[in-house]
Amino acid sequence: MSKLTRKLLVRIIGALCVVFFLSFIVNTFFLPSYFLYQKKQKLAELTTEISASEHGVQLPRIEGLERQYEVAIAYASLKDSVNDINDQLLLQYNRKGIALSKFWLTEESISALREGARVNKFYDQTKLKSSFLVNFVKVGGSVFAVGESISHSAETIRIINQFNAYIWLGMLLLLILLSVLYTARIVKPLAKLSETAEAISNLSFAKVDIKTGDEIETLGRSINVMSDKLQQAQHSLEIKNANLRTFISDISHELKTPLSLIRVYASGIQDGLDDGTYAGVIQQQSEELAGLIDRLLELSRLQAEVYDFEPVDLRQLLMETLHTYETVFQQHGLHVEVEDGWTAETWVLADRRKLESVLHNWMTNAVKYTSGDRITITLELKEEAAYFGIANETDKEEHEQWDQVWEPFYVMDSSRSKKFSGTGLGLSIAQTILENHHADYGLSVADGKVMFYFSLPLIQR
Repeated sequence: MSKLTRKLLVRIIGALCVVFFLSFIVNTFFLPSYFLYQKKQKLAELTTEISASEHGVQLPRIEGLERQYEVAIAYASLKDSVNDINDQLLLQYNRKGIALSKFWLTEESISALREGARVNKFYDQTKLKSSFLVNFVKVGGSVFAVGESISHSAETIRIINQFNAYIWLGMLLLLILLSVLYTARIVKPLAKLSETAEAISNLSFAKVDIKTGDEIETLGRSINVMSDKLQQAQHSLEIKNANLRTFISDISHELKTPLSLIRVYASGIQDGLDDGTYAGVIQQQSEELAGLIDRLLELSRLQAEVYDFEPVDLRQLLMETLHTYETVFQQHGLHVEVEDGWTAETWVLADRRKLESVLHNWMTNAVKYTSGDRITITLELKEEAAYFGIANETDKEEHEQWDQVWEPFYVMDSSRSKKFSGTGLGLSIAQTILENHHADYGLSVADGKVMFYFSLPLIQR
C-alpha cells in the first residue's frame, strides 16, 4: 500500500470515528431532552386549544383531538372531591387502554386549577418502563387532563446506538474498499508522473500518457509540454555551447594571427630590420584587433542600449548604403538588381544608426556567401508596412544550417573571401536590433536562393 493510500485511509477512518462519536454523544445525552421538549410543546399547544373553549368541549371534539394529536384526554368536574376527581380521570384512562400505576392530583394542584392556573405532571411508570406526561387545564367547571405515554429512552437509545454502530461499521468497510479503489486511480497516475519527473531530472525527456479526465490528466499534459520545452532548451543550449566553443577557437586564431605579426614586426624593428613598412603592418593588425573587439562590445551593448527612435526615410537610407557598397560589388563582379515598389519617400519610426547597421550586415553577408553573380533587393509595400528583402544565390539549402545563422558565434563555411569572413556576430546583432524595433523579420531558402527580409510599419509625415 502506498503512502498516499495509507494516509487517505487513516484520515477517512479518523473522520468517520469522530462523526460516530459525536452521534453517540448526541443520542445519549441530548436526544432524550429534545424528545421530551417536543412532547411538552405538543401538549402545551393542545391544552391551549382546549382552554380556548369557554363552554366546554364536547365528546366528539375530544375524540377528534385525540386522533389528531395521538394523545389521551380525560376530564372531571372540579366540584367533586380530590379523590373523586382522581378516580374519574384514572377510570377514563383505563377505558382508553392506559393502565397507570401512579396518577393523582393533590389538594394544592386542585386549588391552582380552580384559580385558572395550569398544572403539569410527569408520572414515572417504572414497572411499565415508561412515563406519563399530563397537562391539566380548567375549562368551564371541569378539569381536562391531556396526557401521553413516553417510553423510557435509555434502552431505546442503547438499541439505536447499537444499530448505528452496525451501520457505521458497514459504512466504514464500504468506504475503505471504495477509498482503496479510488486512491489506486489517483496513486497510479501520480506514480507515473513521479517516474516521468525523475526521468526529466536526469535529462531523459520522457512523456506520460494519462487519461483520467481530471486535473491529473491536465498535470500530465503540462509535464509533457515542459519535457518538450526542456528538450528544446537543452538542444538549443548544446548548439550555443558548440557555437561558443567554435567561436573561442576561431577568435583565438583571429587574435593570435595579428598578435603574432605584431610581435614579429616589433622584434624586427628592435633588430634594425625595418624597411619602412613594419610600423604600417603593426598599425593595420592593431586596427583589425580593435575592430574585432568593437564587434564583441557592440553585441553586448545592444542588449541594454537605449534606442533613439525618430522618423527615418528608409528609401534614402537604403540608397546611401547601396552607394557605399558600389565599389565592393564591382570588385567582386556582382550585379545588384533592385525591384522597387516603394513610393518616393518611405518613412518609418526607427533608430537610424542601428537600422543602417542591419543593412550593412546583410549586404556584407550577400557579398560573402553568394554562389552566383547577382544580388536582388526587393522593396514592397505590404499592409501599410515597408518590406525590404535582399536575396543571393546559395548552394546550401539545408534548413537546419540556416536556422542557426541567428545564433551568436555561428559562422557558415565557404565564404567567398577570407577577407570578408566574420566572427558570427553580425546576424545576432541584426536580430537584436530588429527585435528592439518590433520588426517582422526572417529568412527564406528556396530555388537556390536565400533571402533575408524585414518590414516596419509606415508612418505619416
